[in-house]
Amino acid sequence: MGDMWTIKAALDWTVGYLERKGDENPRLSAEWLLSEACDMSRIQLYVSFDRPLSLEERDILRGYVTRRGKGEPLQYITGYAAFRHIQVKVRPGVLIPRPETEVLVSEALSLLPAAHRRVALDSTIDAWEGDALIAAEAAAEAAQDGSGDASETLKRSQQAISAYLDAQQDQGNGDGGDRPDGSAVAKPRPLLVADICTGSGCIACSVAYERPDTRVIATDIAPEAVALAKDNAAELGLSDRVRIERGDLGSPVPAAAMGRLDLVVSNPPYVPTAVLAGIPREVADFEPALALDGGADGNDILRRLLPWTAAALRPGGGFAFELHETCLDAAAELARRAGFHQVRIVDDLAGRPRVLTGVKPV
Repeated sequence: MGDMWTIKAALDWTVGYLERKGDENPRLSAEWLLSEACDMSRIQLYVSFDRPLSLEERDILRGYVTRRGKGEPLQYITGYAAFRHIQVKVRPGVLIPRPETEVLVSEALSLLPAAHRRVALDSTIDAWEGDALIAAEAAAEAAQDGSGDASETLKRSQQAISAYLDAQQDQGNGDGGDRPDGSAVAKPRPLLVADICTGSGCIACSVAYERPDTRVIATDIAPEAVALAKDNAAELGLSDRVRIERGDLGSPVPAAAMGRLDLVVSNPPYVPTAVLAGIPREVADFEPALALDGGADGNDILRRLLPWTAAALRPGGGFAFELHETCLDAAAELARRAGFHQVRIVDDLAGRPRVLTGVKPV
């Protein structure tokens, strides 16, 4: 590396270094890291070969390349990953979004009813259509009539939320519109979605981004994942429609929503324990085992998830789960035994069985 370290020289050196370190795609990695270090697109790199790097850019690139040479995933180094139509932040300790999970989102979205023609008239209302507002109104009511007992306030709040959801359910079949006098009539109810084991929140945020008529509750047991998913929802401007809660599987979903969900989607831990020994180094060494290990046959979490899903979905609602390619046939049989209809296995982009879908009978 001479004093004039141009983009071309930096690219060539990085490719050679990563080749020697065993990178499976050293040129792609080099382009990615150099783009990040210089804040340029990959196309800009190739039309700027003669541009020298600043000392700061050189230092940043050296740090990136050292980390990549040790096997650290590119997404952890750059701090983000592209996923469908969005970009999400990623951090060590939380699973990196995979291309096959984009297929999961496609299948999940296909299970939802057709998009409503009209959007929410009250777009300033918070997630899940004002449950926080309802709780605040119940608390104010309790204070006004002197019954300020906390348990009674909570009970009123839950009743108000349940009544609200009942009302929305009753309105759910119309398209909305305007009365002859110009006043607005009730809009179609929002679609209720649960994303279980949300990780980075990429699934929850994609569903909300691509279907503005959804309200999503996303859960994860890991505090690192919950914090990251909240950051991603906020960064994408989706915090009003994506609610992130910490807890085991579906336990954080409010009781008032059970039996009313239109969709349950999940990318749970599903790699059979024996298979974990053979996964690539950059996954095994850097990504959390908690988000990967699915037990002896890969379906341990699925066995717990299916009965909860059956209780959480409304009649006609559907689920979409990403699972290991060796587990899908057994998983489909488990889903049928749990009472689901229209059980399907969908291949990923590489032609491997990857996604299980099903529908709760009407």
